[in-house]
Amino acid sequence: MQLKGAGRTPFSRSADGLAVVRSSVREYLCAEAMHALGVPTTRSLALTHLPTLPVLRERVEKAAIVTRVAPSFIRIGSFQALNPPEQMFFLGGGQQSADLDALRILGEYTAKHVLRLDVEEGKPWAKALLMDCARRNALMVAGWQVYGFMHGVINTDNVSIMGLTIDYGPFAFMDVYDSAHICNHSDDTGRYSFKLQPTMIIFALRALLSALAPVIGAENSTGAAAAAAWHKDIAEEDLSAWTKDGLSIQQEMESYIMTEFLNEYNKLMRKRLGLRTEREDDFKEIIEPFLGILEQRELDYSAAFRALSRFTPQLLQSAYSLQFEMFLQSLDATSQCAKPDESTEAPAELWRRWLQKFADRIEEEADEWKEHDVDWLKAREKYMLSANPRFVLRQWVLEEVIKKVEADVVSGRRVLAKVLQMASRPFDSWGAEDQEIGEEISDEEVQEERRLCGLGDQAMLGFQCSCSS
Repeated sequence: MQLKGAGRTPFSRSADGLAVVRSSVREYLCAEAMHALGVPTTRSLALTHLPTLPVLRERVEKAAIVTRVAPSFIRIGSFQALNPPEQMFFLGGGQQSADLDALRILGEYTAKHVLRLDVEEGKPWAKALLMDCARRNALMVAGWQVYGFMHGVINTDNVSIMGLTIDYGPFAFMDVYDSAHICNHSDDTGRYSFKLQPTMIIFALRALLSALAPVIGAENSTGAAAAAAWHKDIAEEDLSAWTKDGLSIQQEMESYIMTEFLNEYNKLMRKRLGLRTEREDDFKEIIEPFLGILEQRELDYSAAFRALSRFTPQLLQSAYSLQFEMFLQSLDATSQCAKPDESTEAPAELWRRWLQKFADRIEEEADEWKEHDVDWLKAREKYMLSANPRFVLRQWVLEEVIKKVEADVVSGRRVLAKVLQMASRPFDSWGAEDQEIGEEISDEEVQEERRLCGLGDQAMLGFQCSCSS
């Protein structure tokens, strides 16, 4: 358990250790939203408002504390701090010296009690720890990319050794699909843009390898776990040789990360597309072209997937031309800024060409749904709806909740609870989803659910946040 925003600790350096309502609401809700999507994450236990404690950020704000829980809060930065690269300065602390025995102690504890690696007592653990951390973070970032989550600040202090999404700061869920979108307005160079997130996870794992390299090399040399004071009385050239040997597995590690990432990404994407079987060309023929159309047409990432759940191959038949046109309209309606066509290919033909491949792929799998032979396409639609959220924790929703909580805690708490309920069950048909748009809904709560599932005001599209807590 950890209290985020409870004040200064020995690790706060020159910061105040406080958090504001704005950032606390965001973390409290998003951790639970990510869990509901099936993405590895820390969890939220409580949100405490401290109305009498002012906090100076870009403006004076009220303080809050998020109580969050996880099996462990150890990060890659925890290891890096014990064997930092040269010229790595800590705010308020200057250059930190290496403590290689502390590194060993932390590593042994993490391998045995946190990751619970299947390593015999006294046998090498450092490479196994590295590769397990690599696997876990590859799976995590695959979930990010599949569900359009952007973290915003993927430095080594924000990368969990367990592969948990941690430290929710200037995050966002993708609205209008833009593979290069930057959710952090402080990220001038696009270092943490959506498409570079897997690269930044690899970068973080390189830092972990760099920290553990001398231990890996020493264990390779002896065939045993590094002992207490393992580096004492060792010549500098031997320590350098061990480090070089440890670093030599970088390519192996990175290949492993990419393999695990791509396998998980394709698996989850197939689920979102309602596909039960694997084909090697699915990414090239189905997934990548679909994302390309979303980007070209400036369609909403999550809403387009949800709309696609209603597609059936028969819509491509000439007898269903009217229904096909209505389906295309439902796709274009997933964005407030769907582009007028600027290509040589009309939107209908652009979609038809991709949908024909998708339809062929669907019909290939008919036997996979034989237990639903009465209406297998309906069963398939239900399967897709269970993988594509109706409710998305959009920036406009977060900003609205924050403003209401800041204005009046009592009424704001009710809004917060409703959004938490929806974020925790994102695949439900909130807001009478199957009821025709424009048809009168008498229940005020259902009306509000439908509104919260909407795309929001166009001014909020691509909204960026700062890193400040």
